[in-house]
Amino acid sequence: MNLESFSWRQGAELPLKYKYEYDAVSPLYEYSPWQDRSLHERLDWLQSKSHLVADRNELVRVLKQYNEQIGNTAAALEHIQLLHNEDTYVIVGGQQSGLFTGPLLVMYKAITIIQEAREAAEKLGKPVIPVFWIAGEDHDFDEVNHIDVLNQDLKVERIHLEQHAEKRDSVSFMTMSPEQWQKVIDQLEASLMNTEFKTEILHNIQTDYADSSNLSDAFARMMARLFGKYGLVFLDSADPHLRSLEKDMFTKLITENEAINAALLQGKNQLEQLGFTAQSDVQINQANIFLLANHERILLMRDGDQFADKKREHTFTRQQLLEWAQQEPQKLSNNVMTRPLMQEYLLPVLKTVLGPGEIAYWGLLKQAFREIGMRMPILCPRLEFTLIEGTIQKQMHKYDLNFQDIIEQFAERKQQWLKEQDSYHLADQFTDVKQKFIDSYDPILQVIQSINPGMTSLGHANQQKIIEQIEFLERRSMDAMQSQFSSAIRHWDRIEWSIIPFGKPQERVYNIVAYLNKYGSHWLDELVNTPIAEKASHHIVSF
Repeated sequence: MNLESFSWRQGAELPLKYKYEYDAVSPLYEYSPWQDRSLHERLDWLQSKSHLVADRNELVRVLKQYNEQIGNTAAALEHIQLLHNEDTYVIVGGQQSGLFTGPLLVMYKAITIIQEAREAAEKLGKPVIPVFWIAGEDHDFDEVNHIDVLNQDLKVERIHLEQHAEKRDSVSFMTMSPEQWQKVIDQLEASLMNTEFKTEILHNIQTDYADSSNLSDAFARMMARLFGKYGLVFLDSADPHLRSLEKDMFTKLITENEAINAALLQGKNQLEQLGFTAQSDVQINQANIFLLANHERILLMRDGDQFADKKREHTFTRQQLLEWAQQEPQKLSNNVMTRPLMQEYLLPVLKTVLGPGEIAYWGLLKQAFREIGMRMPILCPRLEFTLIEGTIQKQMHKYDLNFQDIIEQFAERKQQWLKEQDSYHLADQFTDVKQKFIDSYDPILQVIQSINPGMTSLGHANQQKIIEQIEFLERRSMDAMQSQFSSAIRHWDRIEWSIIPFGKPQERVYNIVAYLNKYGSHWLDELVNTPIAEKASHHIVSF
């Protein structure tokens, strides 16, 4: 495996500024991600113990129970025990629980968490453990119920987990049947070429999914199998035992609801004054809390001391919510704005690993953290990678393409190559014919206009139709010529669909399993164990 850094600045403006011009957005955040002093300043803040925090012993109990349940490793369980020590800290990052672990970027987030925990422990001389936060309380099933795979015909196929749920329940509470699991596993098996690794991979997946009743559990088991050896600890935000630990924080979120939302509105205003658009909508009367009722996740709005759903079909008093927070916290759930606050309450976070979109919406949160006596942790951009297989490298070399060519001007380079193969100079000939036709036809149009001005539009329409027929013949001729180079064109297509499918970064489209099936897991382990110096860059992994 070879690793090469590349400057690929793609995406929204705010996260790009955060990575490359931090000073321009520093008013929105607490700590620079690139200065070592930030780590020590953050440690000092955590050691001050000046904000509401969860009971460490209860946290250890809940994490231990969950990680044993998903079959995590002894290394992870040892890390959990370290949290009994008040001088142990965490690096945390999270993601929704995707089918077969979801897109490749989930792997890269886990790798970033593990590497950042190692580095922080070395710099501080203190225990720092990696934690992966599974967003099992999210209800957007359509976002996590599929993976995309590239088949032998260079077509992207979608493997889709069917679940006909009419209500918006949390993903962790959507029960799957063995038949549902088997259907997607069979589709996955059919998509994988026969290799020396295939049997073991499918056996492990069968085992992990057979032991799981929902997508979050299956996700956790697969992730623990891949990263548990590095001591990566998992938690599910929908875990009822974890929810019981959150009761005091929910009480605070309800009691100080107006002030928290006012701070979010202040954050939105500050972000917009800097010239950015808020990633998440912040409304003046939103409560930033969901209610879980009848297998549905209902977003609450606030009207004085009353809380209700948007349609006002269900109304609750603040006192009712406070009673639920203490007695039935499983009825409550965080939204995207309060989840970071709950994370800060539960875990002693030095850094949180975020993708670009997350960095953007966290830009709203600085004042909300401060409003309840907390401080936003250091935001660490997750590492970005593109995997380039050996066959793709050979084809890139054959056509004199580098990575920059592919991401910036692939279509132009492909058309230029095709033009160079045109020994008949068809494109030039058709261009010449069209121009000669126009030059010959224009004088006729002028004569027609002199005879009868009303026929001018008819003349122009007739000219355009003839040009369209010439262009039709040009396209058919070019197609016929390209068929002579079908093998080479297939090479070009494979390069494109392997590296920038749908014009998107590979890490956002494809899943890890196809690469594990081809190359085993050694390259993934090597990636975990290779320190990344240029963290803000994109990284090209060549097999």
